[in-house]
Amino acid sequence: MDIRKKQRAVVEALEDVKGRDIQVFNVAKQTAYFERVVIASGDSNRQVNALATHVQEKLKSLGAKVVGVEGRRNGEWVLVDLGDIVVHVMHPAIRSHYNLEELWGDNEVTIKKEPKPVKKKQAVKPKRTVARKKPARGKTARRRSRK
Repeated sequence: MDIRKKQRAVVEALEDVKGRDIQVFNVAKQTAYFERVVIASGDSNRQVNALATHVQEKLKSLGAKVVGVEGRRNGEWVLVDLGDIVVHVMHPAIRSHYNLEELWGDNEVTIKKEPKPVKKKQAVKPKRTVARKKPARGKTARRRSRK
């Protein structure tokens, strides 16, 4: 799988579960073990675990291999190793304490969103207008008009 498609799938998986402050760094020049580092935040232990689990499930469904997962028991910081991409999902307090952005942050990657296919607009048929009938001028109509 292409690295760009893989990192896009990781970011989309994190966005699906409302991950916050998602950043992707190109670290190919800094280490030979992996090419990208993805860092995201979750508000609670449950959300951090859900983010990590969703990343695993989405990438397995796309045919990518999940090498390992660390930190699921604690839930404050979960690391998902995808081989050429390492995903860190953590609480904002843990994230600010360890400050991984400073360690890996030289080359932040901007991810272009794939354009969604444009739906063809169907021709709108003009609405038929129905001619209104004039009310009959019977006894009740005359009474109403007099009032």
